[in-house]
Amino acid sequence: MFKLPSRRTAAVALAATAALTLAVVTTASASGGGSAPAADSAAAAPAVSGSPEAAFTRIADFYGAYADAVYDGDGAAAERLRSSYLSPALRTELAKWEEANHADGVLRAQNVPLRWNVTSTGSGTGRTNATVTLTWGGDTTQVFVQADLATRKIVSIRD
Repeated sequence: MFKLPSRRTAAVALAATAALTLAVVTTASASGGGSAPAADSAAAAPAVSGSPEAAFTRIADFYGAYADAVYDGDGAAAERLRSSYLSPALRTELAKWEEANHADGVLRAQNVPLRWNVTSTGSGTGRTNATVTLTWGGDTTQVFVQADLATRKIVSIRD
């Protein structure tokens, strides 16, 4: 029988091991094993949609833009957003709440959440309701928000 030189044998064995390892890893990734299959990455791609006519979308748009403005330290943008999205009565109510609590009345905190999520909780009596979940590191808080269906302005923020 023909015998390969020892160096050649080691190289062939190493190449065979590498090919087998690659085949196993590729098969695991394609079958759902492994760390991040391509199909799961595409399915998990974030998407945001809305309508300027929907009061619920306005709540979500406001919280996203407002958190960004406060995070960026852009007080002027935050005030413009309040003027545009919040009813005059709510702005007055928030000013009183902020004076008493020394915190941002929209976020109900002195800092900015790391994430936010807005969930519709239904509509009725001319209002749409939403729960805004704010994530602060490992903790979360919720505020309950109402918007007027006719004006699409946010009229209430409660803890």
